[in-house]
Amino acid sequence: MKVATWNVNSIRARLPNVLTWLNENPLDVLLLQEIKCVEDNFPFSEFENIGYNVLVNGQKSYNGVAILSKSAPENVIYNLPGNDHDIQRRYIEAKIEGIVFGCIYLPNGNPINTEKFLYKLRWMEILRKHAQNLLMQEVPVILGGDFNIIPTDEDVHDPLAWKEDALCLYEARQRFREIINLGYTDAFRIFNTNSNNYTFWDYQGGAWQNDYGVRIDHFLLSAQAADICTLCKIDSSPRGRPKASDHTPICIELHQK
Repeated sequence: MKVATWNVNSIRARLPNVLTWLNENPLDVLLLQEIKCVEDNFPFSEFENIGYNVLVNGQKSYNGVAILSKSAPENVIYNLPGNDHDIQRRYIEAKIEGIVFGCIYLPNGNPINTEKFLYKLRWMEILRKHAQNLLMQEVPVILGGDFNIIPTDEDVHDPLAWKEDALCLYEARQRFREIINLGYTDAFRIFNTNSNNYTFWDYQGGAWQNDYGVRIDHFLLSAQAADICTLCKIDSSPRGRPKASDHTPICIELHQK
């Protein structure tokens, strides 16, 4: 099974790029974040015409997540359990071929001295509780998406410049580690222990041209999922195309036993 996650920064604006990339890189499951549209405006037919089932939890102009899958999804959950009153659409979950996929668009949290950072921390705590509950199912669990977390200084081009950013701040990193410590594994670090590949480059300041990037898009795998994961890589090629998202896809391969 081939799986990818991609913050597309508006599915309607990036639709040609996404379709081109999918044609070049056929997938079984694609997790999308920041689709920036409600369900009625999502381009269902374009993906259904190439064989995908489509699940959408959308929001006008902001946020929004989706799951595309070749196999029929089951046990679909819209919104993060325990966070029912949140109006921001940042989570969707489904079981596909016996694997639970949680698609995540975690809050950015900047500026740090505002309610936005407190919201990020609260959201992460609710996610931690749900991630713990998922492990009780004793099936492969994959949490993928834009976590808006730079896990370590190895994952950012200039640690000092980002030191006071919500993506790097100790409290946010600590909550990310708490999720991992439940029994999850950062898939990229299974196969790329010394690599500083990035998944995001800002549109400004020549970030893409100078490789001023950060790694904020992740796959977190339960033990059962880590056991069947045979590959994790970042494909930076879409970031260099015209009208690109500021994120690029990260991909994993799973071989069920």
